[in-house]
Amino acid sequence: MTIILNPAKSEWKDLCIRPEIGKSYIENAILDILYKVRTEGDKAVKHYCEKFDGFSPDSLKIDIKEIKAASSSISAELKGAIGKAMANIEKFHAAQLIAEQPVVTSKGITCWRKNVAIEKVGLYIPGGSAPLFSTLLMLGIPAKIAGCNLITICTPAGKDGKVNPVILYTAGILGITDIFKIGGAQAIAAMAYGTETVPKVYKIFGPGNQYVTKAKQLVQQDGVAIDMPAGPSEVLIIAGKDANPAFVAADLISQAEHGPDSQVVLTTDYKDLLSKVREEVEKQTKLLERKEIIEKAIENCRLILFASLQECIDFSNEYAPEHLIINSSEYGKYTGKVTNAGSVFLGQYSCESMGDYASGTNHTLPTNGYARNYSGVSTESFIKRITFQEVTQEGIRELGPDVEKMAEAELLTGHKNAVTLRLKK
Repeated sequence: MTIILNPAKSEWKDLCIRPEIGKSYIENAILDILYKVRTEGDKAVKHYCEKFDGFSPDSLKIDIKEIKAASSSISAELKGAIGKAMANIEKFHAAQLIAEQPVVTSKGITCWRKNVAIEKVGLYIPGGSAPLFSTLLMLGIPAKIAGCNLITICTPAGKDGKVNPVILYTAGILGITDIFKIGGAQAIAAMAYGTETVPKVYKIFGPGNQYVTKAKQLVQQDGVAIDMPAGPSEVLIIAGKDANPAFVAADLISQAEHGPDSQVVLTTDYKDLLSKVREEVEKQTKLLERKEIIEKAIENCRLILFASLQECIDFSNEYAPEHLIINSSEYGKYTGKVTNAGSVFLGQYSCESMGDYASGTNHTLPTNGYARNYSGVSTESFIKRITFQEVTQEGIRELGPDVEKMAEAELLTGHKNAVTLRLKK
């Protein structure tokens, strides 16, 4: 953990850089995987399952019997918690499905948009060291609300060839049965190009490591849409003088335990908080199961002192974090000043874990600074909008001459003629 005191603005750009594996190495490795899956289909996918995940699958698709059987291994308490989270997520995302009203733009001209679900979508659900069934809730629920016809899930299996039963149970209660035990870049390739077993989809959703993220970016060049570049998880905390050091440390750790490449940053205007938080991080980490992963991620953690909370906000907007926590009793002064963040958590009790699981907001969010130009996943992410317009005789009389002039100015006489013929008639 590195403590940085009052960095000059000229240093902020460098402080916003996330550590990462060499880009050229990743891209070359992923291009090879994409090519082999595209040309060899299931054969290549099975090869990579054996190479990277340590098992050789007879079948890539999970049988419906296995999905139904998963329920018996899930406790009633966990089922209840998942049910409550599901209800909150449904409530928040259903409210986003809004039908727009037709608009009369000129006399005789009416324009409107129609919401249409993307027919085929693929959901990548991380399941290696941490089976993220919560991500399945965050993606599967809005996909269902939007009305997608085909929802495909790819998630990695363990060395025994089994997928975590909680993921299967969650898929089952969502009514999703097209589940494939494939992880990594090969899963993205299978959904993007299709194989003998895995159907080709039109848009791919879901977070992952740098390899998964790079694979999503590369298949996008082949015409397959993606939700966003959602890579290693990250949090930036703005803590005031009244922040509880134990709470702040716990929030840093909760992101660090996602993986050794997770990014965690603390900013504050209270110098004493820096050392207190560092002590708390060390104390709490010793008690946790994923201690080694946390310690690796925390090596890149930055604890930064600024002159004021406003300066913390300014730095955060430049950093553009996936998760932003404003742990200060004065958060109301600063919420309106946040311009770049995936999801924001306000006050000492709004820990990021609540949004990860059950408050209702989506936890699939832009990372690595992409919050400057991307939003998190929503119901709208699974929808495309088709525009309609109706022009009557009155409408073309009213606006047609203007269109003629504009088309003529662009030297597109065919466009002009399409209007002229109608006006003459």
